[in-house]
Amino acid sequence: MSNFGINVRATRRQVLVGSAAVGAATALPRDAFAASFHNFAHGAFDITVVSDGFITLPPEILLPDAEVDERADFLKRLGGGEKGAAVQANIPLIRHGNDLILVDNGSGTNFQPTAGKLANNLRTFGVSPEQITKVVFTHVHPDHSGATTTIDGKVLYPNAQYYVSQTEWDFWTDKEFEAKRPSALHGFAKGAQRDLLAVEDRLTRMKAGDEIVPGMSVVDTPGHTPGHISIELEGRDNLLITGDACTNDTIFFARPDWHFGFDTDMEVALASRQKLLDRAASEKLKLLGYHWTYPGVGFAERRGGAYDFVST
Repeated sequence: MSNFGINVRATRRQVLVGSAAVGAATALPRDAFAASFHNFAHGAFDITVVSDGFITLPPEILLPDAEVDERADFLKRLGGGEKGAAVQANIPLIRHGNDLILVDNGSGTNFQPTAGKLANNLRTFGVSPEQITKVVFTHVHPDHSGATTTIDGKVLYPNAQYYVSQTEWDFWTDKEFEAKRPSALHGFAKGAQRDLLAVEDRLTRMKAGDEIVPGMSVVDTPGHTPGHISIELEGRDNLLITGDACTNDTIFFARPDWHFGFDTDMEVALASRQKLLDRAASEKLKLLGYHWTYPGVGFAERRGGAYDFVST
């Protein structure tokens, strides 16, 4: 598990850069979003996929079930090598009425140095941290919640209300966590407690079916963490923001039977992933994936016992 902190040199392909600032506004018009980021409308929502940068993961985390030749093939397809591959961190900024909502807030200064770019990228098109009104956590791993506080302990998005599943809160804030759970999870728990407790006074704990704003609801997708959730937005071909329920498009669409090394409960996560992909293909749901090839927006189409990812 210690390999989670691997560092690599950035490439131009891997780092997404924002456009010039267009000026802040309390309620941002649709044309205020930077053209260099993927932007689309979905029902009552305007969505811009903003990069937090990328992280690098080792083969034993990305591909624990793969044989040697399969592992090499997938790492090549991901643009990596025998020591690992880089995966993106795609964070949706969602406008709904006067709300500006982030689903996860990225790594901040609490993870790999190639990530933590979200706040700066938001500023390139005039969105300051103070303008964010809601932050929804799919789960509280450090690459999804590590930007909750700055390096000096201040809340980065000071005017936001925060949302997390009740199960996620209960799991990570258990006072007997270290006595009950394997040592490999202890570092994750410390980070999760740092992030959750920093915003406890403004934190809403959710369950499946709860709405964050009208048309934006919680879907249980447990396993990656016990309280992992995805977020569903109403609209034509409902949009499912998957977090890490399906961790990578290149790997897990082709091999939905494979595990992922950072899933807390691998078998529950596998079942959630298969259920998600089956539902997405059956109902023609639009998907937005966190560690998928930027911008991570598209559909799942069945191909035998697997799926193709069809980007939009």
